[in-house]
Amino acid sequence: MSRIASTFTRLKDQGRKALIPFVTAGDPRPDVTLPLMHALVSAGADIIELGMPFSDPMADGPAIQLANERALEAGMTLRKTLDVVKVFRETNTETPVVLMGYLNPVEWMGYDTFIDTASKSGVDGLLLVDMPPEEGEQLVPKLRAAELDLIYLVTPTTTEERFDAICKQSTGWIYYVSLKGITGANTLNVDDVAKRVERIGQHTDLPICVGFGIKDGETAANVSRVSDGVIVGSALVRIVEELQSASAVEISSQVSKLLGDMRTAMDRA
Repeated sequence: MSRIASTFTRLKDQGRKALIPFVTAGDPRPDVTLPLMHALVSAGADIIELGMPFSDPMADGPAIQLANERALEAGMTLRKTLDVVKVFRETNTETPVVLMGYLNPVEWMGYDTFIDTASKSGVDGLLLVDMPPEEGEQLVPKLRAAELDLIYLVTPTTTEERFDAICKQSTGWIYYVSLKGITGANTLNVDDVAKRVERIGQHTDLPICVGFGIKDGETAANVSRVSDGVIVGSALVRIVEELQSASAVEISSQVSKLLGDMRTAMDRA
């Protein structure tokens, strides 16, 4: 059983929901990422989504776009991102790490090289926001052969027919984008989320986790009541932006504080 599947099984047995923070690798500096990952786990993260820095993050809002710019300006690359995961695995062999981003850097490295390096580094899955199921005929079989999960997004406008196509291709979990538009939006209707999660569940047995619009303990708790997991990104990235000149210790501390508040609220819910 994969680390991701084991994590969701454990959480289900405990009656708890997954807390999945997103941070961009190399933001604001490469030396911050490793201690930040460990701090996220200490604060209650069950799975880590690690952004692969890219020069044209078209699906992301201003906060994460700027995070990509800071990381690239600081010299972060996809290879260095994989190196961070490898070092993370030296002391943490349990927390799943999913790389999230765009297809271009993966293609540039080469599918075989990327998959081999990612597997050896301890990566558990991949989420490529600009690769629809119909265009994965070259990459998907290679990921499956390497036992790397491939996570897909579904949105409020996804049709029933698309649900079937996406759910058949997905492994790990289904990522439900709770809001229309780019990352960082903040108008969240939990009743609508609940109805949509229920509909998605008719097409898959995979866990369904919800992202977009999660900004504090209250929103995290509300969404956790109607899903299998909560994904938070922009709210954490904004803290990194505010503290970009601070030490890795200070950045990790402040990001962990917000994540810890979410973990506490979710467990109480």
